[in-house]
Amino acid sequence: MKERWSKIILILGIIGPGLVTAFADNDAGGITTYSLVGAHYGYKMLWMLFLITFSLAFFQEMVARLGAVTGKGLSDLIREEFGLRWTLFAMIVLLLANLTTTIADFAGVAASLEILGISKYVSVPLVSIALWLLVIKGSYRFVERFFLIVAVFFATYVVAGFLAKPDWGLAITSLVKPQFVWETDYLVLFIATIGTTITPWMQFYLQASIVDKGITIKHYKYSRWDVLVGAFFTDFISFFIIVTCAATLFKAGIPIHDAKDAALALKPLAGHYASVLFALGLFVASMMAASIVPLSTSYAVCEAFGQENGLNKKFSEAPVFFILYTLLIIFGALSVLIPGLPLIKVMVLAQTVQGILLPVILIFILLLLNNRDVMGEHVNGKIYNTVAVITVAGIIAVTLILLVLTIIGKA
Repeated sequence: MKERWSKIILILGIIGPGLVTAFADNDAGGITTYSLVGAHYGYKMLWMLFLITFSLAFFQEMVARLGAVTGKGLSDLIREEFGLRWTLFAMIVLLLANLTTTIADFAGVAASLEILGISKYVSVPLVSIALWLLVIKGSYRFVERFFLIVAVFFATYVVAGFLAKPDWGLAITSLVKPQFVWETDYLVLFIATIGTTITPWMQFYLQASIVDKGITIKHYKYSRWDVLVGAFFTDFISFFIIVTCAATLFKAGIPIHDAKDAALALKPLAGHYASVLFALGLFVASMMAASIVPLSTSYAVCEAFGQENGLNKKFSEAPVFFILYTLLIIFGALSVLIPGLPLIKVMVLAQTVQGILLPVILIFILLLLNNRDVMGEHVNGKIYNTVAVITVAGIIAVTLILLVLTIIGKA
């Protein structure tokens, strides 16, 4: 019995990085995308959740293994193995992408609380200060536990889904029955759903948090389950967001442009509580991502240029890490308070820049995982590499299509 409890305590001490990264992935942009999927095409795109869950779990597992084996962050390894020029390119594009993503997440904070009657000029400053204090004053363990507790509120989307009274038979059938609509809008949403689920910042944050937490290959099997369960739950929540909007907005033929529109439109269709729960879920998701994305940036940049980093460090021990996080929080919060800022265009820009960087980062990850000098006996096997190459090729293809559609003004 004592041995069993010791094992449970060990597992609880290891899990966290995968779950936090996956839940933060359902940010304002992600919830907006899933809301549009349900509102515009009903249950027809649910089948792709299997594809997305597999792809997300696959790459998160590789990144976690890379961190556990090497004890180094992704930026650190890119600099060591590919040189400063590639590292500088990756950091510039990542910084631009994460700046725009942070703005979009603070916009989600503002939009969600405006639904509940709180002005963005009150909510955004208060949330930004709270997130700043959380990271500056808290240890890695405290910050991780806070986000794991907060992630429980994603269950509001599950409740909202039941309140919407969807056609469960059709929803389950649509999960396993591929349906493709040959329309540009369908293709754009299809690609955007993949793009909003697998992002560059996730790879940097997950590996950095694995290292920061001190997880090694000795206990990697538990960390592996952490990332796999995280991938499942993030798309489990996505399923209920799509189902909620399919059962209400699509059925009523109500067009929406973002997650705030979806929450407001739910009130007369599914009731006041469904609307409030949807807004609360948007707030939690946006708040998490508004902290995690800047943290990911701080980790990546500091690793890339050999600066001290980590949540367990004091401000005086890792000044660049905490100053960069502070500047990103300030920039993201202040940008949302600018009157007339085109937030939809900001989200599109964030997605476009992430799309430029993602294929490059995935190729770096694959090359590192096949380098025996880096991974030793834990390199990818032939079957794993075959699946990885096919998956990367598919992601690159859809990313390029999305970029072309964005450039010609179709996205």
